[in-house]
This record gives sequence, C-alpha cells and structure tokens, in this order.
Amino acid sequence: MQGDDQVLTVALGDSAAGLRLDRALAEALPDLSRERLKTLIKGGRVASTDGTILWDPSAKAMASATLELRLPKPAPAHNVAQDLDLVIAFEDEHLIVVDKPAGLVVHPAAGNLDGTLVNALLHHCAGQLSGVGGVARPGIVHRIDKDTSGLIVAAKHDKAHEGLAKQFAAHSIDRRYLALATGRPIPANGTVDAALGRSATNRKKMAVVAEGRGKHAITHYRTIEPLKGATLVECRLETGRTHQVRVHMTHIGHPLLGDPVYGRAKKPLSDVLKARGFARQALHAAHLGFIHPVTGNVIALDSELPADMQELIDILRV
Repeated sequence: MQGDDQVLTVALGDSAAGLRLDRALAEALPDLSRERLKTLIKGGRVASTDGTILWDPSAKAMASATLELRLPKPAPAHNVAQDLDLVIAFEDEHLIVVDKPAGLVVHPAAGNLDGTLVNALLHHCAGQLSGVGGVARPGIVHRIDKDTSGLIVAAKHDKAHEGLAKQFAAHSIDRRYLALATGRPIPANGTVDAALGRSATNRKKMAVVAEGRGKHAITHYRTIEPLKGATLVECRLETGRTHQVRVHMTHIGHPLLGDPVYGRAKKPLSDVLKARGFARQALHAAHLGFIHPVTGNVIALDSELPADMQELIDILRV
C-alpha cells in the first residue's frame, strides 16, 4: 500500500449482517461501484480494525463491524488534458452532457491522439473524474461519430457511470436524431428492425446481416419535413449500435446526405452539397432523455440543429 492512499473508515450497520462483503461496502459507500469494491478487496485494501486483511468479496459481512478501506489515488490517464471549448448542455457533480460539434472525435485513437472530447473533459472535469480501475478518466458511456453533432453524456464517478450504463443496456435512454435523408421514405413513418454487424467486404463498415450473425438493432423513423430530393427525418433509437441510423436508412434506400461511407448523393443534390462544402453525414443527436442515476430526476435535453444542416434545409425547402 502506498503512503498517499486515502484511508476510509467504514462502519457497517445491523443491516449488513449476512450480506456479501462487497455488497455491504457498496451500500455503505454509494459513490463506489460494487465492481470497484471487488477489485479493492482482492487487492488487499480492506481490513478489519485489528489489521486483518479481508481478501474475499463474497465473505459474509458482520453487523456493526468497522472496517478500513485504503483507496489509491487515481493515476493520471495516459491522455493529456486540453483546454478546448465545450458547449455544456447540463452539468452537476455527477455527470456532464456536452453538445458536441461535428468534427470532434470522442476518444483518442490512431490518427487522433489529442484534441478529442476525452482530452477536453480531462481538463474541464479536473479532480472530478471516475477512478474506475485506478485510472482517472471521464466516464464515456456511449459514443457518437466524429462527424455527427449533438448530445453526449459522460459520468464523473463510478455510481453515475454504472447507473447510466444500466439504462443504456436496458434501452431506456430516449435518443432521437435529426437526419437529412435522400429521397422520400415510404411509408413516411416506420420502423427498421435489422441486425447489424461488420461488413463482409469492408471491415471498416457496418452492414445489415442475418439475425443471429450481428447485434439486434431497431430504429424508428418519422418524416418531419419533405424537401427537394431529400427529407428531414427524426430517428429514435431503440438500440444503440455503431453507425445504426446511417446503415438503417441506407438499408431502406435513403442514405444520409453527405455520408462518405454509406451513400453518395446524385445530382442535383451532390452539386448543392459541393457548393456548401458539406462533406459529412447530415446527422445530429438532437434529444437525450434519461433518469439521473443519482438524484432520480428526469433529464430531458434538446440541441438545436447546427448551422450547416439548417442551411441545407433552407436551400432544399420545397
């Protein structure tokens, strides 16, 4: 154990009797996830007051016991904190929702080692980040593509991350995208229920695959406004798969305007896009709704269309 550990004294109540040790500690320390506590116990960081180390997360806890937990200081993440402009849609001590501009990468990766949302959050949330796994990092629970704009939520600590992750896994998050699709979907409102997996011909692309081969994916779409050669649609995600809206709309014959991967517009739409310098998929994460994982409040946020998409709509209005 290191000298800069934070030592927490935990007094277990009568209700802890017979519970697993990790569960009893999780109830006493709500800001630490049960998985995090399991790791700490197995690492020899929980002891009774007489110094006996408790190694087994499944051991039965004793009522009214007093324990000591040594919490290591989170090591800095490998990613560099950078002071980048962020548009904050919502923030408290538990989580933050950012209105991401198109062009901003979420996670550092080959070719984008800095200048990402993670770098910006490391700076903005300094000292308030999750220590999952002993590493200070923003809790990115979901992603949106680099060239998609709109709302994305990140957790500041384990409990918030765990609570949000459960809602995403249960498909209870309300996520609605606004998209400019080519042509006129028929019917005007509908549901695309088609599994998604890696393309057999291009591993960088996703594709509709046979059920059982990929991940179940459902998108509900509705027409908002017919345009010249295109349609403004709202897509509500029942599931959240990589490139889901882009692939599903292409699958029904209406790829998104500007999408360089899944569909290229024909003239005269291509001329309009070229004249405007519009070279991204016309997709915006416009609405995000969820139950706050700590307070239980309903959070419902909306983001206005970015200027480049709004200009396209104005040009293409019938």
